[in-house]
Amino acid sequence: MRTLSPAAPFLGALLLFAPPLGAASVVQLSPLTNADFHEDGAPSKAKVELGRFLFFDKVLSGNENVSCATCHHPEHGTTDGVALGFGEGAEGLGPDRHPGSTKETGVHERVPRNSPALFNLGAREFTRFFHDGRVELDTNGHYEGGFITPARWKLPEGLDNALAAQAMFPVTSPTEMAGQRGENPVADARSLNNMAGKGGVWELLAGRLAAIPEYVALFSEAYPDAIEQPEDITFVHAANALAAFESTAFRADDSPYDRHLRGEDALDAEALAGLELFEGKAGCSGCHAGPLQTDHDFHAIGMPQVGPGKGDGRDDSYWRATGLNTFLEDHGRERVTSRDEDRFAFRTPSLRNVEITGPWGHDGAYATLEDIVRHHLDPLAALERYVLDDDALPPLTDALELSASGDRLGQEWLSGSRREGWLRRDGWVQSQTKLRGAIAEANELAPVVLTDAEVEQVLAFLRSLTDPRSRDLGHLVPDRVPSGLPVAD
Repeated sequence: MRTLSPAAPFLGALLLFAPPLGAASVVQLSPLTNADFHEDGAPSKAKVELGRFLFFDKVLSGNENVSCATCHHPEHGTTDGVALGFGEGAEGLGPDRHPGSTKETGVHERVPRNSPALFNLGAREFTRFFHDGRVELDTNGHYEGGFITPARWKLPEGLDNALAAQAMFPVTSPTEMAGQRGENPVADARSLNNMAGKGGVWELLAGRLAAIPEYVALFSEAYPDAIEQPEDITFVHAANALAAFESTAFRADDSPYDRHLRGEDALDAEALAGLELFEGKAGCSGCHAGPLQTDHDFHAIGMPQVGPGKGDGRDDSYWRATGLNTFLEDHGRERVTSRDEDRFAFRTPSLRNVEITGPWGHDGAYATLEDIVRHHLDPLAALERYVLDDDALPPLTDALELSASGDRLGQEWLSGSRREGWLRRDGWVQSQTKLRGAIAEANELAPVVLTDAEVEQVLAFLRSLTDPRSRDLGHLVPDRVPSGLPVAD
């Protein structure tokens, strides 16, 4: 990722519907309270403790080699600290995580989107999840499960909230947690799109938990009215516990900004000036609204695409150059709504603890907070000058692909021209004028001038959103987990 020169002149970003230039009134907001969080901020200790073990236990992955914490580790700002990380199959943790040299530790691809932070997701206002919002509260009552998800009508009932509904899905991703077809029963079920049925992903994982006596005791304590024997455990119970843990462990509402909302003299002059810009001239609050700085909507802001994308589009330039029949764009919200106007739109993230949750952007395109701010200040110019540096992404020099021999399915290393072509994926979309132009055309942000001094003031305000307690969450990591598997190593 190219570092933008602070000495160069920059334009600022003003949303089309933001306050006019010169507007200086700061929105008056109420501080967050327990009532703003699920279960009034106090889920049962038994459910939270169960969720804590599950969060760090690799038993929830198909090959038992990756946990939720691998990509959302407390010591890395509840992310993995890299632009696009490695899920199932790799070794290590955080920026040190890397593919291994064996078929058991090799990978098939990078995770195609940046690992989102988990701070304050237990707030009731969060009803949409993932960068494209593919899990959200069903306000129109279309589905009995109460949520709109990739499982549609097959989603089981009984989920406590949208955060719990979100927890049902990382375990179904071959790249993130499930593994590849032929490796394990969970991956095989996923390859048949069997998540909720007999022998499906969720039933298989619940069966694993039910076979571990310590987990049976923990589930029984957390759900005394619902679980009397191991067979009563479902993955819905696990998802609800994961949500309870995340709601409690990653609540971050004691930043200088929070204390400012409570009437304390907690922001210095630089941060106060940044707040005024944020709410006024810079127009940031047009999208980053409310006490958690998000409108929970989706916007196209000309973000450069790095990484392998999500298989969207029909551009054949990559195929013509490499012979690999693959599409590399990520169309964002359009993947969920099928509406052209949602192409390249991604969910507005909360800015709480934004200082410690980089890299930034739905694909981690920017390595510094200043660079992502300056992108917002002139998206089209930033998109055009963006260059993917060689060290922007964790190294990936070899990858596996599924192969078949007779009726046997296996994995082989990419080789020769296929390997060389495959390795060109990460920077392909950004390197193509036509594809880059499509991202630019969808951009919603219009420029406005900010001086370098004003940029620094905005950055000072963003730093004031950091809860000091969130800087050191190592105490959340358990020494052991009930499965006996290694803990998030």
